[in-house]
Amino acid sequence: MKKLLTSILSIMLAVLVAFGMTACGGGDDSTDADGNTIVKIMFHVNKTSTEGQAYLKRINAFNAAYKDEKIKAQGIFKARTAGASGYETELLNNQIEGTLADIITFDAPNTAAYAKSGLLYEISSLIPTSEQEKFFSLNKYDGKLFGLPIQESSAGFFYNKKMFAQVGINVSGYTAENPWTFEQFKNVCAQLKNAGKTAVDMRIDATKDETAPYLLYPFIYAAGGSFTDSTGYTATGYYNSASTERGFQFIKDLITEGYTSYEIGATDFFTGKVGMYLSSGWTIPDLDNKYKDFFANRDDWGLLPYPKDVAAASATGSWSYAITNNHHSNKEPIVKLLNWMTSAESSKAITDATGMIPARRDVQNDYAPGSPEYTLLKQLELSGRERPVTVAYPTFSTTFNQVITGLHSYSVATLLSTATNTLQLEMNRLQNLA
Repeated sequence: MKKLLTSILSIMLAVLVAFGMTACGGGDDSTDADGNTIVKIMFHVNKTSTEGQAYLKRINAFNAAYKDEKIKAQGIFKARTAGASGYETELLNNQIEGTLADIITFDAPNTAAYAKSGLLYEISSLIPTSEQEKFFSLNKYDGKLFGLPIQESSAGFFYNKKMFAQVGINVSGYTAENPWTFEQFKNVCAQLKNAGKTAVDMRIDATKDETAPYLLYPFIYAAGGSFTDSTGYTATGYYNSASTERGFQFIKDLITEGYTSYEIGATDFFTGKVGMYLSSGWTIPDLDNKYKDFFANRDDWGLLPYPKDVAAASATGSWSYAITNNHHSNKEPIVKLLNWMTSAESSKAITDATGMIPARRDVQNDYAPGSPEYTLLKQLELSGRERPVTVAYPTFSTTFNQVITGLHSYSVATLLSTATNTLQLEMNRLQNLA
């Protein structure tokens, strides 16, 4: 079913690219009965969620600040109940129907695909260079700016300190500045397994959306591998290289040796059944506020960086804001809302709620050395590597998930051969549409 959905998405993108289709509904900037210019912004989360409430508070603050200018933001909340692909499908449907919101949130790896399809509006000239330089990363395609990040991300291995102490494992020397190695990681897993524990939840079952690609791609970079060339149109020789195979083989070894599995329950780490859990900053609020029977406070859990092989690499890239290429020609009020939602104040407010890293360098933080937040930020600065930049990213994500799903049954070389062929065919097709 996912393969069919991806094919449909690819066809939709191809149609949009081929015909240069953008939203073309009638009229121009919407106004309400009171003469306010309405700027619609569509979010990918539930309105009642912690993150959704943070967005809503910033919208309400914007409306109060711009009341005299008669600009009013209207939030549209479309929770990803069907996974990230469901949200992406809705965006593409909105584009075809001409009903795109003025601003959308979107997953950063889709920048190239969305920009090429005409869904995103170029904002290079709308955001001063001095402002762009305040962000850790930017959403660019073909050298042009198409979006600004909501928050930054990094991930690592949350671990059960009490369990580690019981087994006699000391990981205090493994930091973002001095990450452990693949072999040291395996040694810790072996100690946990020998003590009768499930060593680590590698999230290899999280292949229905972007979770597995986001959390697992750094292992390939750490092994010296890659996915595409710098143009984003060549996968052959990269995705199926020996170094890339080595990175996937590391993950396969963890499965084969019984350190992780596809059957680990979603809450097994949180209820003391698993020693380590690969996840991002969004897990911090859960550990701080839930599961008090197993993690009373931060003395009971910690965060370890990604292990390295030939290089250090860690996950980065999160959801971003973009102005859409819809029929509203007056972008001035839309840019004001974009600037507001990406301001230092908004960045801090949203990340305080989500546990993620502020997208801006100028957001004040006082993370204590060794704290989970410090580890994530320092890892981002030292080893953060973005996912491959390619217009064929939706196909890459699907093939990556297929490789992870197949690791328990097939050789890495076989899986990568199929994945590379599939991705290269899609790249060739998209390049021919250029």
